[in-house]
Amino acid sequence: MILQKPMIVLIVCCLAGPSFLAETARGAERRTSPYSLGEILTLALKHSPVMTEAEAALEESQGRQVTAGAYLNPTISGSTGRGSIRDPRTGVSITERTVTVEQPLEWPEKRAARQRAANAGFSGALAGVEEAKVVLTAEVKSAFFQLLFAQQDAWLAGENLKTVEDFVKLINARVETQESPKFELVKATVELQKTQKDLARADNALLVARTNLNRVTGKALGGHFSIQGEFEVTRLGLDLDVLTEQALGRHPTLRRQEKAVEQAQFALEHERAARIPNVSVIGQYHREAGDESIMGGLSVPVPIWYRRQGEIGTAMGTHRRAQAERIRVQYELEQSVTQYFQEMQTAQRQIQVFEQGLLYQAKEALDIAQFSFRNGVASLLEVIDAQRVYRQALLEYAQAQADHSIALTWLERAVGELP
Repeated sequence: MILQKPMIVLIVCCLAGPSFLAETARGAERRTSPYSLGEILTLALKHSPVMTEAEAALEESQGRQVTAGAYLNPTISGSTGRGSIRDPRTGVSITERTVTVEQPLEWPEKRAARQRAANAGFSGALAGVEEAKVVLTAEVKSAFFQLLFAQQDAWLAGENLKTVEDFVKLINARVETQESPKFELVKATVELQKTQKDLARADNALLVARTNLNRVTGKALGGHFSIQGEFEVTRLGLDLDVLTEQALGRHPTLRRQEKAVEQAQFALEHERAARIPNVSVIGQYHREAGDESIMGGLSVPVPIWYRRQGEIGTAMGTHRRAQAERIRVQYELEQSVTQYFQEMQTAQRQIQVFEQGLLYQAKEALDIAQFSFRNGVASLLEVIDAQRVYRQALLEYAQAQADHSIALTWLERAVGELP
């Protein structure tokens, strides 16, 4: 019996099971078009564990707000049983019972301090979400530009290999016709091996850069993807003093730490207010054989031996540590803004050097060397040196562009948002 092709495919799928079908579906969903930077940022904000952690911290702070605003629950206790009067003349026998209701009343200042601390924690968590977005955006952009440079490095290495291979063929033909000495072929072969080694290094760096970009996006890009984009353009008009003032004024990291200081301050106020104990209002109904009563009262703990000295000392230490952390963050922001601003300017000057003539000069020198070699004027060594200089110039130009883009990215992270 001859099976039709669709029937064969169906049988193979059924025998392979769900795993085969899942792999087939994933293969069908693989994206063939390259990702842009904007698309990658959108995927990172949706799938990265950095954002998940920040959003989870926000949920925790919301729960603490609910807890801080809750009232203390009452305690209800009761007992019952048979009881009777032993006097035989009465013969009274009833079900005795006792019901006690106790409602603790919290000191108002303690409750208010706890609520203010929870509100400050919530505001800090909101700033933490903004901080996570700033940090993740910077990491994704940096990884994206590193991958762009790795792609250009690999492309340059591949083009250089093609050029050297052409020279090896040409020299081999000249050696066979005895137009060139055999030593020229040996030198060309050594240069070919160096070029192949450079290509292998570039391919390995490309693989590492692609893996890193996939990692910072929460592996939302998959194992096989490509990107397209350009390096950042030169930003003019940026002033270091203005950027520093902006960073210290509204950076989410600094705002989050300021809310941490407020939270610690309110927690200290709460512990100090907690030295006054909670008062409990008690109401009781009691009925027994021959007696029935309704009573009320108060329960007040008396802080004689211990007045929360340990909790207050801990809260004071936490508050001081939060203040020191805020100052440290402020200093680090100032240093980061200055550092990345200088790195950006250095990269801009390097780009200008390449664009104002260095690339053109290196290309012109290579063209002259190649033309002279084909006409028997220049030696192979001169051509190889010119080829190496030109490729190095292109590579350093791409490196300067990548350094500029990455420095601008980290400057944006240090400032919070560039104007």
